[in-house]
Amino acid sequence: MAIRHFLDIWQLEASELREILNLAHSMKAARKGWPKGRVDEGAPLDGHILAMIFEKSSTRTRTSFDVGIRQLGGTSIVVNSADMQLGRGESIGDTARVLSRYVDMVMIRANDHGDVEDFADAASVPVINGLTNRSHPCQIMADLLTLEENGLDLKGARLAWVGDGNNVCSSFIHAAPKFGFTLAVGTPDRYVPDDDDIELAREMQGRVELYSNAEDAVAGADVVIADTFVSMGDTDADERLEELEPFAVTEELMDLAQPGAKFLHCLPAHRGEEVDSEVIDGPNSLVFEEAENRLHAQKAIMRWCLDK
Repeated sequence: MAIRHFLDIWQLEASELREILNLAHSMKAARKGWPKGRVDEGAPLDGHILAMIFEKSSTRTRTSFDVGIRQLGGTSIVVNSADMQLGRGESIGDTARVLSRYVDMVMIRANDHGDVEDFADAASVPVINGLTNRSHPCQIMADLLTLEENGLDLKGARLAWVGDGNNVCSSFIHAAPKFGFTLAVGTPDRYVPDDDDIELAREMQGRVELYSNAEDAVAGADVVIADTFVSMGDTDADERLEELEPFAVTEELMDLAQPGAKFLHCLPAHRGEEVDSEVIDGPNSLVFEEAENRLHAQKAIMRWCLDK
């Protein structure tokens, strides 16, 4: 049986992604009212060990994966950049082969997407992309879970992304043809999404629209999505803030979307930069439900990877 890696949304069939979301919905519902430390019914990953490798700092990824594997009945070990650096002192392939003999699954939050792909190629256990410079597929699965539980039918919905066409934007582009929503992307010309992602989505019959302003992207949207203007590793903060300022999500911009349109942000957020406080802390913001759902979506991903 082929190893089930979770590296990018576009690599999975729509039916597999739907299986993961359905499992996340059911597992979350089954835990309603339970204490956080109680193990899920049947302890589906009893005896399994997850290794978590961090080259980037993390709040939600680290905590949600750690709590998630414990709720599934397994355990975790954490390795950060102070303890091990991929490809430095030992090849990525050798590290992957060694860890595969110790653990049942590996989650990597890495600087370079190619390193994660190389690690997965050499590993004999499932590898999960916890974030790279190219994509953030676990975040998008949590976002889609959040939208569905708030009553949105993804097929035919209109999602608007505004700001930097970054790694999170790329994963939304990957998801558009898989779930049947339209993604309207509003970015400055300098910060457009990767051409290869756009081309791939359209080859898969995905509906991805590109705009050079926020207003046209948001017009008529069911959901408005933003992210920080300056991400980890960016060295041009002043330029970014100046060019991206017109793409900040304000109450006036939200008024162009559908009445009651929801707002998403993967956090951490900078109020007064990419989003106003009135929006992110308002009644249509789902950012904290979205953050919680990292836990439930990733538990489903881990079970899918191990075919449990």
